[in-house]
Amino acid sequence: KARGNVVYGQYTTLELKGLESIAPLVRSVEETPEPIATEVCGTIPTWIRGSLLRNGPGKFEFGNQHYNHWFDGMAMLHQFKIEDGKVTYRSRFLQSDAYKKNSERNRIMVSEFGTVAMPDPCKNFFLRFLSRFEMIEATDNASVSFVKYKGDCFVSTETNYMYRVDPESLETQNKVDWTKFIAVNMATAHPHTEPDGTTYNMGNSYGRKGALYNIIKVPPMKNNPEETLEGAKVLCSIVPADKARPSYYHSFAMSENYVVFIEQPIKMDLMKIVTAKLRGKGISEGVYWDPKQDTVFHLVDKHTGQTSSVKFHTKALSVFHQINAYEEDGFLMLDMCCSDNGEAINNYLIQNLRKSGEALDQVYNTMYRAFPRRFVLPLNVTNDTPTGVNLNTRPASSATSFKTVVCQFEDLHGEDLYEYGGLEFPQINYSKFNTRPYRYFYGCGFRHLVGDSLLKIDLEGKKVKVWYQKGLFPSEPVFVPSPDAVEEDDGVILSVVVTPTEDKSTFLLVLNAKTWEELGRAEVPVNIPYGFHGTFNPTA
Repeated sequence: KARGNVVYGQYTTLELKGLESIAPLVRSVEETPEPIATEVCGTIPTWIRGSLLRNGPGKFEFGNQHYNHWFDGMAMLHQFKIEDGKVTYRSRFLQSDAYKKNSERNRIMVSEFGTVAMPDPCKNFFLRFLSRFEMIEATDNASVSFVKYKGDCFVSTETNYMYRVDPESLETQNKVDWTKFIAVNMATAHPHTEPDGTTYNMGNSYGRKGALYNIIKVPPMKNNPEETLEGAKVLCSIVPADKARPSYYHSFAMSENYVVFIEQPIKMDLMKIVTAKLRGKGISEGVYWDPKQDTVFHLVDKHTGQTSSVKFHTKALSVFHQINAYEEDGFLMLDMCCSDNGEAINNYLIQNLRKSGEALDQVYNTMYRAFPRRFVLPLNVTNDTPTGVNLNTRPASSATSFKTVVCQFEDLHGEDLYEYGGLEFPQINYSKFNTRPYRYFYGCGFRHLVGDSLLKIDLEGKKVKVWYQKGLFPSEPVFVPSPDAVEEDDGVILSVVVTPTEDKSTFLLVLNAKTWEELGRAEVPVNIPYGFHGTFNPTA
């Protein structure tokens, strides 16, 4: 790859030339519903007992109609089952209503984020005309993540629908609609879970007076085996800065005592979204970046549901994933992967991902990269707090906070991270260190439109360790602690690695999380598209 430098916002990043085509990573594949053996090279520790479950798009067209956006592809569920140092693989398409309707007619019948379903040509002209005036119905194509509520496994997207699935067979069980339990129209695919199983999420509601952001709390236990979201409640509602143009959000942060909502300047024009079908456009046409707006942090007390009267402002940033948040010495540390531009969501068109040569280079080099940053939010701001004074008194932190409160971030990385294209898909030792002070986080480096390296960052010294092999594209790293773990990074990293240059050459990579050295890999003789999120489901 040839290199140059490009200055974006506050940082310099690499300009790359000669990027290899990744088109095969966004192609439709066949499912593998029965487990198949893999070939293990190296050693996979025998203490790892359970399944890496992954979610992401696996089918990008029906008949001669194709999807426009990466987020639109039909959900494909993957399982890498690990036992006694051996690995089996299986996959299934989620049997959503969207998938079944599309398959039955061999055309796109259900609209997705970037693709509008065109009127059925079998209807007469008048019915086709009338169908233009219908609202786009929310999709149940739950292609983003695996999540747990009350101990059960669900797959989720960013609408009001989820599906309960069997983590052993990957079979689709029952469809769950948030609106049947609480007054929200959608929920994120990134809930946070307390050690006792209590789960928090966020979702918007839309009424005659506009939009509201809602904090959701789901109890940890079921009263009977059939239960799903019974007992869920809205903890509190936050009024958007502009009710007709609320912020888009993919996730939120949580500390021991607070839920932190990041109201960012990626906006949703509700009028454009409501009229999308009439105009023959996807919902994505109503999502836009407004760099003139601040990013605002809202703190909600998890115990009382009260929203802090203090609003924390920073410059326009876009955020998809948080790393961690914790409280210490009267401050809340908020760590997340941020970009200085929020137009990336509209750049992940399938036609962009399938480009090659200079056209591909141009797509990559005009996109802003995400970098890990820390904001330090003072929790004891009162009317008597002086103005014009930096409220961050922590000697080890260069982040600043001034009363209104205006915050300036601290980089959680050294100069070398620019070389790896920033960091996204962040993960930590969640079960032991979420909401607590921590030292390590893991993610993918992005010297391409998808992750092309695995990174470990040590916050003591902000040092980075890298796993990289040319032509290989690893997925989000999932940390699995060892059973006798003493230190935070005692365990392994699991990542599914795909390559566009060789057919049926996917493998599950196992890294020693401490040394960042490869322990082993399980080679799978199938093609897998590049996916989104995963989780480790230990064997009971």
